[in-house]
This record gives sequence, structure tokens and C-alpha cells, in this order.
Amino acid sequence: MQIKKLLKFLDGFSEWSGRIFCWLVLPLAILVVFEVISRRFFGAPHIWSTEVIDFVYGPYFMLAAAYTLLYKGHVKIDVIYDKFSPRTRGILDIITYMVFFFPFCIIVLYQGVIYASTSWAIGETSDSAALTIVPLIKTAIPVSIALLLIQGTATYIRAIIQTIRGEEI
Repeated sequence: MQIKKLLKFLDGFSEWSGRIFCWLVLPLAILVVFEVISRRFFGAPHIWSTEVIDFVYGPYFMLAAAYTLLYKGHVKIDVIYDKFSPRTRGILDIITYMVFFFPFCIIVLYQGVIYASTSWAIGETSDSAALTIVPLIKTAIPVSIALLLIQGTATYIRAIIQTIRGEEI
């Protein structure tokens, strides 16, 4: 029973972050529509718009990664994976998480913290738009990886239980 509470708690981070950060799609859509109308209908493109769109899309994409993992939305080879028994799938998940997922996330988290803290230390601004939010945007990298690690831990625990019980939980 304690494991279910822990998994629910860990899943809550991904659920919460996904529901909050999904709203970044609204300013992203507004910016894209604004730039398309400005460029196509008025012949007046803005040099800053591409950069600002990237600044919104990057965090939107990254911060939704844990939510996507929670709902099994990431790309995988389902054609092969689904043919295995639940116990075999659990074993495969344990191996792939230990060999690929956790090392990748730990390296990106470590480098992301360095990348973001350097940006904060030098007061980095953008080239074309002279925006001062660049450190905040770069901070999305370690935050999103931390959220991904939390959800990955929950998924890993589920894989262990699945391997032991021979059924998905």
C-alpha cells in the first residue's frame, strides 16, 4: 500500500507540471499566428518573433516530457514490445532505464545546471530581441529533467513490480 502512495505522489508531479505547462501552447500559437499574419498579409516580418517563438516552444516541449512519460506518449517500438509478456516487458524496462534513461538524465541534469547557472551568472540576453529571460529559459532544462527523473523513478518502480508480479500495475 505504501508503494501505491509513493507512485501516486510521484505521478502527481508529472500530472501537475503537465497541466500547468500545457498552457504555454496558447502564447506560442498567438505568436505564430501574429507572425504569419504580419509576414504574409502586411509584408512586415519581425526579427524578434522567431527567437521568441523558440523561447516559448523549447520550455513547452521540455517541460511536458514528464507528463508525456506518465501517459506513455513517448516513442517506442510497440510492435515488438507489446508481443512480450508483462514480466519480460518489466525486465526490458528495468534494463533500458538503468542503461539509457537514468544515465542520460543525470548527465543532462548536471550539464543543464551548469548551462543555466552560467547564464544566470553572466546575465545573458538574447541577440536579436535583447530579452533578459534567457537564464529563465535555460533553467527549464534542469527543471524538466528533474521532473522527468521523478516520473522515470515511478515508471522504474512500476517495472520492478511488474517483473515480480508478472502483471502491469
